[in-house]
Amino acid sequence: MASTYPEWVMDSSPIDDPLGYGERAVQFLRRLRHPASSAPKRAFQLAPWQERIVRRIYGPRNADGSRVVKMVFLMIPRGNRKTSLAAALALLHLLGPEKLPAGQIIFAASDREQAGIGFREAAEVIRCDKRLEAVTRLYDAHNAPKAIKSALDGSTLKAVSSDGRAQHGTTPTFVLADEIHTWQGRDLWEALQSGMAKRAGGLTVIATTAGRGNEGLAAETYAYARGVALGQIVNPEFLPILFEPEPGEDWEDESLWHRVNPGLAHGFPDLEGLRSLARKAKDSPSERHSFEQFNLNRWLGNSRDPLFDFETYDARCFEGDEEDLEQLPCWLGVDLSRSGDLTAVVAAFQHLDGQVTLRPTFFVPGKDLKARADRDGVPYQQWADDGLIRLCSGPIIDEEAVEDEIRELCARYDVQEIGFDPHLAQRIMQRLYDDGLPVVEVRQGPLTMGAAGADLERIVNGRLVRHDGHPVLRQHLASVVAVRTDSGLVKMHKGRKSDRIDGAVAAAMAVYRLTLGQTNLSNYNAPSSGGLFVF
Repeated sequence: MASTYPEWVMDSSPIDDPLGYGERAVQFLRRLRHPASSAPKRAFQLAPWQERIVRRIYGPRNADGSRVVKMVFLMIPRGNRKTSLAAALALLHLLGPEKLPAGQIIFAASDREQAGIGFREAAEVIRCDKRLEAVTRLYDAHNAPKAIKSALDGSTLKAVSSDGRAQHGTTPTFVLADEIHTWQGRDLWEALQSGMAKRAGGLTVIATTAGRGNEGLAAETYAYARGVALGQIVNPEFLPILFEPEPGEDWEDESLWHRVNPGLAHGFPDLEGLRSLARKAKDSPSERHSFEQFNLNRWLGNSRDPLFDFETYDARCFEGDEEDLEQLPCWLGVDLSRSGDLTAVVAAFQHLDGQVTLRPTFFVPGKDLKARADRDGVPYQQWADDGLIRLCSGPIIDEEAVEDEIRELCARYDVQEIGFDPHLAQRIMQRLYDDGLPVVEVRQGPLTMGAAGADLERIVNGRLVRHDGHPVLRQHLASVVAVRTDSGLVKMHKGRKSDRIDGAVAAAMAVYRLTLGQTNLSNYNAPSSGGLFVF
């Protein structure tokens, strides 16, 4: 299986350096000093894996001697000293052999404080060496623009933050884009990159931990980096360095920790500190998501605030209980499609011990199925062949086919209610109601669906859900982007326009009505009651 892991960083394979510029860069960094260094004379400590990264950036050259690499995407967990390395590279361009006359070196971050972290690191390296202090001037006043100016050729190093408009007109020769997953909008990025194009020899280093979500600048750049790392995109000017887990790897496996944290072999980050965080994460989904994102560098799918704990969800897969379901009360949630989208019907069965079984049915337009599959990035034809979805002839969902399925479910199971959003369902609701079926309205407004999303989250993360491993339902649940309101309600959205969450919406509707049915049930109707008695 193809992997994004940068094996070249950790092995001893040769790195092209025809002009010796990679070696020159390494030697300059080794001559720097760092206040936290334990080496003699506080020499800057360059771990072997860091040295190979430096060589890979600066060694390969084009025929005219220009650097091949123009952009680096270094995604690495917290605690691996990426800021120290980035600060050293900035000084390589400000004062070292990679400097350009009147160069503009920029530390860019989402806010002033974050931008100042890298700047202060570079400033401390300069203060450790009288030779560097003699040829620089530091402007580091509190609440004032931070800059370092070189007396050698007038080059400057500045720390900037999110007001991208203020950076139009600059001509950067080196940009450190720090923690890009926290950036809001594209103004700063576009200003810096448009300026970078004005002058040859520039380099952008994106140094970040993993983020969340599938939209925005960080997610798009990460997706591009993965494409290059996997060989799907050919761009020798873009260097992806992705220390991230493979899909399905166990987050508690310490061998994984060492693989994605190359500094662990050298004592950073602290192994005992990671173990302590992992112990806290075992019993808290939110802590585990944070541990995986920041300490293991796993990009967390579609949601900046994951709604479902999929380790719990996957462990709740059961098969062979179909006969039992026929004896249980059932609620249906129906999410009808607009134009050519999917339609989902999800049945929620209430067990006596509080568990809830989910069983979905999906309808997909059959026309242009391959184009639809390519757009949505899912194997619709394979799902249809496996009986996981039902194809409707033509470009839209056949409403009669959906109605027939609902009637069949009502005939087979003890259906208590059928929940619809009336906006798209007036005709089908009327027909079912006229035939005596228990139709109810579940309007997909913020209050109703906020409570519905919270109810679905509760049964999934609370280990009450049961399912048969239906991959389409899981994919829809995983595509939910969750936004939480101050009142505790959950707004469910798509991560991308091409994502589908119809199954998650229908499941939330069914579980919501099931929960209301439990809450409103009279004690006189409880299974243990012998009836109404008057004394």
